[in-house]
Amino acid sequence: MTDVVVAGGGLAGLVAARHLAESGRDVTVFEQRSDVGGRVRTVHEDSYTFDRGFQVMFTAYPAAKRELDVEALAPRTFTPGATIASPNHRSVLSDPLRNPSAAPQTLLNTDVRTADKLRLFRLQRELAGVEPVELLSRGGTTIREYLADYGFSKRFVERFAAPFYGGITLDRSLGTDSSIFEYTYKMLSEGEIFVPANGMQAMPRQLADRARSAGATIETDAPVTELETHEGEVTAEVGSETVTAESAVVATDPQTAAELTDIDAIPTEPVGCVTQYFALPTNRAPATGQRIILNAADDRPNTVAPLSAVASEYAPAGMELYSATFLGTPEEDDAELAAEVRAALQSWYPNASFEALELLRTDRVPLSQFAQPPGYRDALPDPTAPEGNAVLAGDYTRWSAIQGALESGKVAADLLR
Repeated sequence: MTDVVVAGGGLAGLVAARHLAESGRDVTVFEQRSDVGGRVRTVHEDSYTFDRGFQVMFTAYPAAKRELDVEALAPRTFTPGATIASPNHRSVLSDPLRNPSAAPQTLLNTDVRTADKLRLFRLQRELAGVEPVELLSRGGTTIREYLADYGFSKRFVERFAAPFYGGITLDRSLGTDSSIFEYTYKMLSEGEIFVPANGMQAMPRQLADRARSAGATIETDAPVTELETHEGEVTAEVGSETVTAESAVVATDPQTAAELTDIDAIPTEPVGCVTQYFALPTNRAPATGQRIILNAADDRPNTVAPLSAVASEYAPAGMELYSATFLGTPEEDDAELAAEVRAALQSWYPNASFEALELLRTDRVPLSQFAQPPGYRDALPDPTAPEGNAVLAGDYTRWSAIQGALESGKVAADLLR
């Protein structure tokens, strides 16, 4: 008999395991896949690094500062701001205070009016004085309504906010709760976004190492298929084995968590995306810099990220790696989507040639996030919702982001210590 069973070796489960082990509990993590990470996964193939879907990390996330050794991840940072692209036209919007070299481009940007730039700076100062946790308790309107109420122009919303926050929330209509906008805008203003040199899965692997160092056991290829709570203990079916423990942390994907606990409040309606990866010889690559490229015209694709320009480790010498993200679950096949990406890039960079652009990989990710309309937090399950000595850990108990997953693991551990 162990003290605590943790079902799921994603970010939340690994954080919970570490904190419980550090408090002296005997902890075993059971992960259904052959490696830890949950939705944060990376594949290394032919000297390329492919994260499962375009993901980045925010250095300003409070839970990231607490749970991760960011420097040990060898962070490769994006340049603040973004490139706004449309056929035969590109412009840059950045924070001149954090990226002084881009100040002239930002000041001369005609896609975003001066009044909107000033509103961004004013909002940045206002949010600087608010604690992050307080921001998540605000909201109640959509991001689109919030921006309109603050005075941002329709031009700003359509050309910048829709593609940029469409990439963050996977909702270009900006129907997500405005608390997500305030929180992420504060994080962007106060820190950097990065990918680890070895891919995003380096984060959960570091968390796993920390959990093991604290004394936790992690078993992979070991799915928890059933969980029952009894007086003073829980039993978990793991393959053909029955494991008995004093308590349990359910840190699986939402659908599995709902099946294990019978908690109807767990959000299981997914929000998805499709991410394609492309290679282009460096000598034919346009000068993109290290900024995310926003499609100001439409969402086909919504964004393109010059990954190897940010992290040279993501591609072999002489080649550049790009990711292109489509929102939702488009029905077109991989080749059709790739043709749209090639056409978009050619229209944005008309002086470059993309004939050699090669599709390397397509990741269709039906569950990237859960829907977060205004007031969504009121319907989320409490971590103590399961009966008996079991608690929930997962972003679906907080908000759909890496910060939410990391924080939920600490919350779950605190409940069982």
